[in-house]
Amino acid sequence: MKSFFEDGVYEEISTRINNLNKDTKAQWGKMNPGQMLHHCQMPLNIILEKEDYGVKPNWLINLLFKKSMYSDKPWRKNMPTAPGFKITEDKNFEAEKTKIISLINELNAQRERKDWQPHPAFGKLTKDQWGKMQYKHLDHHLRQFGV
Repeated sequence: MKSFFEDGVYEEISTRINNLNKDTKAQWGKMNPGQMLHHCQMPLNIILEKEDYGVKPNWLINLLFKKSMYSDKPWRKNMPTAPGFKITEDKNFEAEKTKIISLINELNAQRERKDWQPHPAFGKLTKDQWGKMQYKHLDHHLRQFGV
């Protein structure tokens, strides 16, 4: 699995986001492009220490899902979403696109950073684990929309 912090990955993700438009149809799931972009901002806000969304450690979730968050195996289609991360209300596509681009720009600017805080649910993660988790989540949803 690629890491957001690898050379060329920021450019790949940026290009894929820019290939998305408000009329792009999902190949699976219930979100529209604006909702997906809003949803994808949430893990970026966590790693950038802007929000924690009330996420708390849970030993069972940790045991069952932590390694899958940064493993080399892509997530399956229609994987369940944590309740606090479900987006059901309409979002303005252009505004959400601007926000996510700003967040990935900020994360890219911090790519050399070594000291990442623990994840609110999964605890201590290495920089590589954080980077893989961010890439894997973005890749999953960009694939959802065929970009």
